[in-house]
Amino acid sequence: MPDTRPPVALKTVSAIIPTFRRPEGLDRAMASIKAQTGLSGTALDLIVCDNSPEASARAQVEAFALTTAFPVRYVHEPKTGVANARNAAVAATQADFIAFLDDDEEAPADWLWRMLANQAVFKADVVFGPVTARIPDDVAQYRPYFEAFFSRRGSDQSQVLDTYYGCGNSLIRRARMPDTEPFSTAMNELGGEDDKLFASLKAGGAAIAWAADAPVWEDVPPQRATLTYTLRRGFAYGQGPAYWAGMEKRWVACIGWMIQGAGQAVVFAGMGAVARLVGSPHAAHLFDKAARGLGKVLWFPPFKLKFYGQALLKKDSQRPSAQGHIA
Repeated sequence: MPDTRPPVALKTVSAIIPTFRRPEGLDRAMASIKAQTGLSGTALDLIVCDNSPEASARAQVEAFALTTAFPVRYVHEPKTGVANARNAAVAATQADFIAFLDDDEEAPADWLWRMLANQAVFKADVVFGPVTARIPDDVAQYRPYFEAFFSRRGSDQSQVLDTYYGCGNSLIRRARMPDTEPFSTAMNELGGEDDKLFASLKAGGAAIAWAADAPVWEDVPPQRATLTYTLRRGFAYGQGPAYWAGMEKRWVACIGWMIQGAGQAVVFAGMGAVARLVGSPHAAHLFDKAARGLGKVLWFPPFKLKFYGQALLKKDSQRPSAQGHIA
């Protein structure tokens, strides 16, 4: 059935792409913003924040800017860290709305129009859309697990949400964001700075919506489509609730998370071991749940895993041909 919603007209929208040494992904992401349609009456600009100390994306972005009908701004944030990059990009705009796209994501041509349309329908301060992972063709074992792990799935119907997701494929009302450092720089190496922002917005009464018809694709490199990587990330995701409870000295909640995590780790690790012995494709899902449980138990230093900022810079320097990115 054709979409009969009226055209969306807003004053200004800034699309933001934070990036770190990922030229191919950045090219795809920028090209997908250039291809956006249905934005009559909406003033669009693109901000690319380069978080590499050497400003490696400058020439690439400046060359791309010569090909577009809308303004493209290059922002260089040499202090590495996912929060630093996003804060620098947000500080560069006073647009009515900010749309975040990661440098490993690609948006269909009607993506932004649909995000804005859903914002208007639900009068939302924050809108999230689905993410569909594109796994390398040669990854066969546990492929459904990897597709689920790197994707964001939700209802088939657009609707008001009582929860929140991560920053990639999101639309945020600029006036709802703090004027200074909306993303916590304490999370520069850990990640989760977007969760912290959206949790505070939700607590402050922000209206949140799900745009089921505004998906993007996420390209997963081969080195990430491995159990070694995803179980480490699962462990880090599990650390989140206990970590914040501990940092805020909410010890009853922290201990509760740890007890829950211990049970989760033991039960699912055992189930995963059995599933692997019998060759079940569900083994990866079970080990993932065990890793998240263990993260709730071992949430404190030195077990807190770091994936961004100086940690990413150090890892990238050890693999000269590798391409890091902000996710």
